[in-house]
Amino acid sequence: MLNSSFAFNRLPVTPANFDFHCHSIVSDGLLSPEVVARRAAANQVDLWALTDHDDIGGLAEAKATAEEVGMAFVTGVEISIEWKGIPIHIVGLGFDAKDPALTGGLDELRSGRVERAKRMGDALAAVGIPGVYEGALCFVTNPSLISRAHFARYLVSIGIARDVPGVFQHYLAQGKPGYVDHRWATLEEAVRWINGAGGTAVVAHPGRYKMSGAQMRSFLDDFKDVGGRAIEVTCGSHSPDHVMHFARLARHYEFHASRGSDFHGPEESYVDLGKLPQLPEDLKPVWRLVI
Repeated sequence: MLNSSFAFNRLPVTPANFDFHCHSIVSDGLLSPEVVARRAAANQVDLWALTDHDDIGGLAEAKATAEEVGMAFVTGVEISIEWKGIPIHIVGLGFDAKDPALTGGLDELRSGRVERAKRMGDALAAVGIPGVYEGALCFVTNPSLISRAHFARYLVSIGIARDVPGVFQHYLAQGKPGYVDHRWATLEEAVRWINGAGGTAVVAHPGRYKMSGAQMRSFLDDFKDVGGRAIEVTCGSHSPDHVMHFARLARHYEFHASRGSDFHGPEESYVDLGKLPQLPEDLKPVWRLVI
């Protein structure tokens, strides 16, 4: 039986091109859920999930468009957590989008973002860059999801840096002048919300975290212990060496493997929707758990 969150439209027996990580204007993407869906379909994606940060408000529009263009769709979200002081993202796939524990947890996460953003603005004003909070709001569609990406776009627009990665590197990354900590979800909370809603928890872009090998293994031990079942092996920010490394870890932990572009917009993404290398053939693709 198909998962109730799954929109079925002529899904191949084996999806040739699935993309389970991307963003819309509901969080920090540049395009509407409809436009992201149409772009994915135009790029020959045949199984797709929209995974906005801490918000599932775009899923209905995304699903409706996917059905219109004949692309299979599963529900998705990317949840912000903190593990032993390290910010990490957990993607949830194939869940019931009306589950009260999941929706309530996401509501709580979003409620603190505005206050954090104001403190980021104060921190940047203290180093001689005033008005950044107000400027960032001009780049926001969903005010409750104001994020560092919106701050970065504004800082680029006023010439503080040449591009968004440069802003993060010098101003918004952990330890930099504009970084402000926030009470994110715990690993246990995020996985419990996802699993409780009938979904699958996936470690997002593990190659991006500043962890030693021992820290990563400790985190994956904990992730598996609380019910995590998958890891992104192929994603937009992963090098070929990353793919090989996390494929080995997927085998070791018996995780299913996910694949996602982490697309935010044409000018801000590592790779376009669906334009990723395939997973290593011996891995268990995560789509088997969510359809």
